[in-house]
Amino acid sequence: MFAAGAHFGFKKSRRHPSMKPYLFGSKEGTDIFDLEHSVALLESAKEALKTAGMEGKTVLFVGTKEEVSKQVREQAEKISTPYVTNRWVGGMLTNWSEVKKRLGRLSDLVSQGESGELERKYTKKERVVITRELNKLMHNFGGIRTLERLPDMLVIIDPRHDKLAVAEAREKNIPIVAVMSSDNDAKSADYPVVQNDTLRASVDIALTELAQAYAEGKAAFVPKPTSLNNRRRITR
Repeated sequence: MFAAGAHFGFKKSRRHPSMKPYLFGSKEGTDIFDLEHSVALLESAKEALKTAGMEGKTVLFVGTKEEVSKQVREQAEKISTPYVTNRWVGGMLTNWSEVKKRLGRLSDLVSQGESGELERKYTKKERVVITRELNKLMHNFGGIRTLERLPDMLVIIDPRHDKLAVAEAREKNIPIVAVMSSDNDAKSADYPVVQNDTLRASVDIALTELAQAYAEGKAAFVPKPTSLNNRRRITR
């Protein structure tokens, strides 16, 4: 983590008071994290994610900041979990019923395009309008196409940047794992991981560890067997 620059925070003037216990000190006005604290927090977050995976829970990865969005998307796709990396659409959690309608529309348009139905049913002018709608839906919701219900946990890179996601998760009582630098409120996450949240190498370390922990848990997940009564209902 030291080699990746994970110990570098922001200028002392940008420090959030809640970060003080996690700091080793300051150098030339820049906050320096105590990486022993960072490693301990990362291990705690990994354990929570592994448990979530073992219980069959869905984890949503969030990172819309330009510096980290590609990394978040790549890690999420690698372990087949939903993600938001373009923009957080207001109401994504708190207005889930409406979001489900948008996801349904997206799925319908994709299916029509793959089957050739769009070509058969609509004129060229109509297809232009539909393509614009499809592109907008993919931009906003493409990463959560597989999400069938509210996620059970969020992993956020820089919760200060994605504060709307934090607020909605809090309202819906969804636990948050967050990689955050010294300008963040440590209390904004249930499992804060304090380290540099902008440098690619630093973010890569945290993201990879967190994603692997969740994937390891998912691999050990054993679905509950269908009860005898449920099997009888299905048979009838």
